[in-house]
Amino acid sequence: MNELRTFSVLVEDVPGVLNRVASLFRRRDFNIVSLNVGRTHEAGVSRMTVVVAADERTGRLIEANLYKLVNVLAVEDITDRATVTRDLALIRVTADAESRAAVREICEMFRAKVVDVAHDSLMIEIAGTTEKIDGLTALLRPFGVREMVQTGAIALPRGAEASSQKKDPGASREAA
Repeated sequence: MNELRTFSVLVEDVPGVLNRVASLFRRRDFNIVSLNVGRTHEAGVSRMTVVVAADERTGRLIEANLYKLVNVLAVEDITDRATVTRDLALIRVTADAESRAAVREICEMFRAKVVDVAHDSLMIEIAGTTEKIDGLTALLRPFGVREMVQTGAIALPRGAEASSQKKDPGASREAA
């Protein structure tokens, strides 16, 4: 049975690395549920958070295949680790003068904030779990959600220690 598996992948910040990772998933027919890439505290290194629908065996296969890619420095399946995982969403909701107070009150319950005000709408920013974002969206729907965009997940393991990322074995890898 497939579950959502989350991989934290450290890569060199060079052109083409995102394409190589996405191509690996495409060639192997793995469905990417979410893919986010962002810089890290270390210059020249980016972190990819990749969420895929896969069982544990397939997850091990994905991890092994990621290691074969040029520019991949470290891979960790963090599915079974305690993590802090967040998505970001921007939601434009209809809000005239009469409904703004109610919309703002709902936002406060979710620690969301209004980031843009127009004559007849508010743009709301929320960071949190997918469930939190879905909950806010459901409560805003009666007011009229005009548009919405949501990122995929970013995640780091919990605790004081940095991820126990597997270090690059230094072996020469070829592009998969």
